[in-house]
Amino acid sequence: MPRQTDEVFEEVFLASLYDHFNTWDACDEFYLALARESHGHVLDLGCGTGMLACRIAQEGLSVIGADPAEGMLRVARSRQGTERVSWIKADGQTLRLPLRFDLIYMTGHAFQALLTDDDAIAVLRTVRDHLTKDGRFAFESRNPARRAWLSWTPDKRKLATTDGHGRIEEFFDTVADAQTGIVNIVHHYRFLDTDKLTEGRSRIRFVDQDHLMRLLAVANLTPITWYGDWDRTPITPTSREFIVVTRRAD
Repeated sequence: MPRQTDEVFEEVFLASLYDHFNTWDACDEFYLALARESHGHVLDLGCGTGMLACRIAQEGLSVIGADPAEGMLRVARSRQGTERVSWIKADGQTLRLPLRFDLIYMTGHAFQALLTDDDAIAVLRTVRDHLTKDGRFAFESRNPARRAWLSWTPDKRKLATTDGHGRIEEFFDTVADAQTGIVNIVHHYRFLDTDKLTEGRSRIRFVDQDHLMRLLAVANLTPITWYGDWDRTPITPTSREFIVVTRRAD
């Protein structure tokens, strides 16, 4: 996670809108299955609003959710079942716990919020230091070859109906930097019943598979399996996602 969190995650009101547009999906099923297979302690690194962490805790597993964004953690702490999870406000670069985990994961494309190699390596080293000998670390990053940001345009809108704010439209503007792989995103929210508009900003980085492999190697992590999508299909040059399950290299 970045040292300075994006306002769409830090600002409490914007964080409260997140789950309306990011409901339970195939990615959550994927990590839930990994948690069930782990049979042990689980760390959700960059836990966001805590939807997945709370669901995994329902399985009777010990779960810690860590996130640097106060807005997201406030939503997480208000969820049903929140008492089953231990919440920690911390970024992945500096997190230090007296525990080792059988599964650590980063979902919601949280890895892409790490905008430099230094931050990515620091987080990966944190992961390595918190894994048990046979523990697994899993995360995903979008394949830059698919140029997903080109479809994040104002004409592509999601609609959600909320109890507190009525109908809300979400849409985006993006600007990509070809040199750094960083995409600047403006998140627009139009409240259709009051015709009000608010916005927040975030930034994410796209890196290719070779780049990811170099980062893992520096952090002393080794891939076990790469997937190209949430149904565990093999990775290809045109896969939508880079989904990797790793372990300690020693």
